[in-house]
Amino acid sequence: MTVRVTLPTVEDTRDFGRRLAAVLRAGDLLLLTGPLGAGKTALTQGLGTGLGVRGDVTSPTFVIARVHRPDPARGGAVAMVHADAYRLGDATDPRAEIDDLDLDASVDDSVTVVEWGEGLVEQLVDAHLRVRIDRRDDDTRVVELEPVGGDWARRLAALG
Repeated sequence: MTVRVTLPTVEDTRDFGRRLAAVLRAGDLLLLTGPLGAGKTALTQGLGTGLGVRGDVTSPTFVIARVHRPDPARGGAVAMVHADAYRLGDATDPRAEIDDLDLDASVDDSVTVVEWGEGLVEQLVDAHLRVRIDRRDDDTRVVELEPVGGDWARRLAALG
């Protein structure tokens, strides 16, 4: 079951991230793919808002990974790890660089969001959610959510 959503604006992309956050829990892995500028970070900003995490969610391209702790004052109960594997694609052994990030140390206790991580991080968990974002010429975003294992299909049905 693939869920497909058309989002007219960047703010709609953030709002969708907030809605998606409602079905997330510790141990979830989301793999975000799509071209540069498609809206991966905007979606993750919405996820962070929906999860009630601390700090501004920005692209982790140059730091590669950021941990956003939950903010109980904002209703947060679970951390969000936001990683960007874009620069690792040129590495001799990108899987070794992913291992160096120690994502496996936090994956059970956090929602882990990895931009450009397809083919690199799926082995961290038994089930994950593939999120493909494409941007049309009119700046409309098309988001496809593809559940891979686990109870993702049931949870995505709850999005309505």
